[in-house]
Amino acid sequence: MNMQKYVVVDIETTGHSPAKGDRIIQIALVTIENGDIVDTYTKFINPGRKIPVFIQDLTNISDKDVADASPFETYAETIFEKLEDAIFVAHNTNFDLNFLQAELKRSGMPKWHGLSMDTVELTRLMYPTAFSYKLQDITAELGIPLTSAHRADDDAVATAHLFLQAKEDMEKLPYDTLAFLHKRSFQLKSDLSRLVFELMQKKRNAQPDSFERFNGIPLKIRNKVASIDEEPLLTGDWAVRMEKAFPNFELRQSQLDMMGSIQKTLLENDEMVIEASTGMGKTIAYLLPAAEFAFAKKKQVVISTYTTHLQDQLVQNEGKIVEKIIGKPIRIALIKGLGHYIDLTRFMELLQGDDESYDETFTIMQVLIWLTTTETGDLNELNASSGGQFLIDKIRRSHLRRLTPQEKRFDYYENALKEAKEAHVIVTNHAFLLNYRMPHSTILENVGAYIWDEAHQVVQAAVAQHEKTFVYTQWKYVFGQLGLYDEQQLFGKLYEVAERTGFSTIPELLKLESLFIKFVEMFDEVSGILSASFLEKFRNSRHQKCSSLLSELQFDKERFFEMLRYLNEWIDLSQLILQKAERHKEKSIHDRVVITDWRYWTEEMMLKSVEFSEIFVFPLADEVSWIEGDLRSLPNSLSFYKRPFEVTSLVENVIGPVRGQKAVIWLSGTMSVPTNERFIVNQLGIPNSVPITKFEPPKDFYQGARVFIVEDMPDIQQVSQSDYIESVADAVIQTVLVTEGRCFVLFTSQDMLRKTVELIQDTGLLEDYMLFAQGISSGSRLRLLKSFQRFQKSVLFGTNSFWEGVDVPGDALRAVVVVRLPFTSPDEPIFKARSEVIAKEGVNPFLQYALPEAVLRLRQGFGRLIRSKNDKGLFIVLDRRIETKSYGKEFLSALPKVKVSKVSLEKMVTDIEDWYNKQ
Repeated sequence: MNMQKYVVVDIETTGHSPAKGDRIIQIALVTIENGDIVDTYTKFINPGRKIPVFIQDLTNISDKDVADASPFETYAETIFEKLEDAIFVAHNTNFDLNFLQAELKRSGMPKWHGLSMDTVELTRLMYPTAFSYKLQDITAELGIPLTSAHRADDDAVATAHLFLQAKEDMEKLPYDTLAFLHKRSFQLKSDLSRLVFELMQKKRNAQPDSFERFNGIPLKIRNKVASIDEEPLLTGDWAVRMEKAFPNFELRQSQLDMMGSIQKTLLENDEMVIEASTGMGKTIAYLLPAAEFAFAKKKQVVISTYTTHLQDQLVQNEGKIVEKIIGKPIRIALIKGLGHYIDLTRFMELLQGDDESYDETFTIMQVLIWLTTTETGDLNELNASSGGQFLIDKIRRSHLRRLTPQEKRFDYYENALKEAKEAHVIVTNHAFLLNYRMPHSTILENVGAYIWDEAHQVVQAAVAQHEKTFVYTQWKYVFGQLGLYDEQQLFGKLYEVAERTGFSTIPELLKLESLFIKFVEMFDEVSGILSASFLEKFRNSRHQKCSSLLSELQFDKERFFEMLRYLNEWIDLSQLILQKAERHKEKSIHDRVVITDWRYWTEEMMLKSVEFSEIFVFPLADEVSWIEGDLRSLPNSLSFYKRPFEVTSLVENVIGPVRGQKAVIWLSGTMSVPTNERFIVNQLGIPNSVPITKFEPPKDFYQGARVFIVEDMPDIQQVSQSDYIESVADAVIQTVLVTEGRCFVLFTSQDMLRKTVELIQDTGLLEDYMLFAQGISSGSRLRLLKSFQRFQKSVLFGTNSFWEGVDVPGDALRAVVVVRLPFTSPDEPIFKARSEVIAKEGVNPFLQYALPEAVLRLRQGFGRLIRSKNDKGLFIVLDRRIETKSYGKEFLSALPKVKVSKVSLEKMVTDIEDWYNKQ
């Protein structure tokens, strides 16, 4: 078995379809025997046709490279012989093997028969937290060299090392995990079951391993939580200690001033608002005095952030720096909301059942491997497919379920709470604190101070925390999962279990089914009424995707009440049946899985019932409910939302009880705008007696920045959208060409972004560049950002979420292009509702709300550009309103004091060329 031969294959081709005449231009085969690479075979191949330009750019293989090469037929027999008696391995076997089979057939060779293993599937399985599974990404993450991606010879060697690494890591898994994997491995797309079986057999009689076990599932052993010690720490001048710990330390007076202010606030249990500009080291400036306060007062400090990036940075990077400065270890605990963590019992129940799809099978296998490595149990670590996310959601911890003492001992959330109780510093997110009733919290009872970093995002976090969402297709999906007796879905399975075990009566189940039928009928009726009203409102609209305040539509609330009555009756009866089922002792594993699934969906219906009633029937005075939909696909496209548009009371519920008793520090890089200093702090309910203290970076910090306003762009309010997009596309193309990429292009509309990107692609002028577009390119915001940073010639097109919270240091970002000033659309429901309230108070909503919000967002957009004093970058504004409107000066005054040039597009390109030549 150990002498198994593997042949790793990679090919480069003229395109994706041999049936359409595409041919191989390079092939490489790497042979592995007994765990070692024993042979490498590579050939250029003459395809008998021109190589497309984009393929030449991708592979760096030109027509000249293959001009003297022989056609595939010359090598076909040798290639076939090398593959005999071997397992075929490739990074995406569907492409390489299928293409190779077509070329062998065309050459008169027989079809190759054998097992195949796909390293994409293998690495997705073995490294479930990896950011990306593209060959150049996963090899980089694992430290495997790949000199020239998209060259068959280099790719094949890298894939061979990747295969061997993954095989070696799989061999380190405990036997029990391998056994669980093997049971499901036959449902994988490639023949990885052979590999799992080989390694499982090898470990059958292995020595006891170092893993914990929860009902047979191996888990990584977690460190025991230590108690807070009372050792003395180093004291003395911060600057001296920082220079001693880091000899190359760059002394920044503003950072030291900020430390002193924070220390004073902590010791006096006071409240402080800080605006700390980019580049002054604000994280260290609050973490160092926070740690010393925790040691000196034997009190904990809570640091709340908005982004997971900053949370990880605090724990992994800044925490280590501060430890070195103060001369002793700091315990920093990271805790998130309950729903982030895995429910091991629920996962164990799913593990015992039968999977319904490939995605479910694969995700279960990923989780099994992840559990042998994770210390947090945070499900957001997993990189699951979209289909796998449904399973991930099923195994999240729920507040509706109570844990047994045994379950608590292994529970990751409970462990996080223990760590938090014994930590010096607790790091969490805004959502956790805003959802936690602090006066009654045992976790936070020893906390002496609260530091809210990224404080301007507390408003957004509070809004999101109390948002309710109702999506038509999600409800229909739930209906499909539950089903009726004769539909072979979950209700049918529950009915069969009840008949077999007798845990419930048939009349009860028939009544449950009858209530469900009535509810679904009423749901369809109400959806039809709302669709008709929505369609009527937008009958003359030029747009297909529309939104409306719910109050602007005609509908009968009584029908909603009637529908809710049916739903609540169904929930009550379902819970009664569940209680009987769970008390019944004579149940098989299959029965328990069915009952557990039914419990999950009953809980989902309970949550959705609350959402439904809060959106349609019981909105509060400071909340807004609205509906969105695509006129072409009603009612399937309907989505309903409810959000608060005032969050002062929500924040006050959390901070009010501790204000004056414990220190509260709010800080951000953007806490004010020039014409409305307290725009954010007023929304947070911070008393007027608390001033905003500003700490500026060194005066030469922004010396590498320049602002350009393009004067000959058309007026966005005077031309059609298509004309403006044409001008934007031209400006972006010229900017990218002169800066050689490394550009952010920021939009306020996904529709305009998509049309601009499509127009740029149609021109072919940026074929040499990698274009990443939010909402078009696949992947999350973080994935798009990492992809953007990986390529030298790249452009990233983004909307709202890219205006802030994105760090791209150094030369990785050369220019930020602002397509239009970031005003919120006046038709956006929350904006509309809040504007109406402001107008009723006799205040101008534009000046009081719309303008400050847009100015703030532009400041944040500029903040993407310069992250250190050595950075150089261009901030280019295409929207002429910044100079033609009276409010334009508000935007410019909010930017740092840098050179602003108002020039034509042609002059800007020339100036940029000169500027780069002088660098």
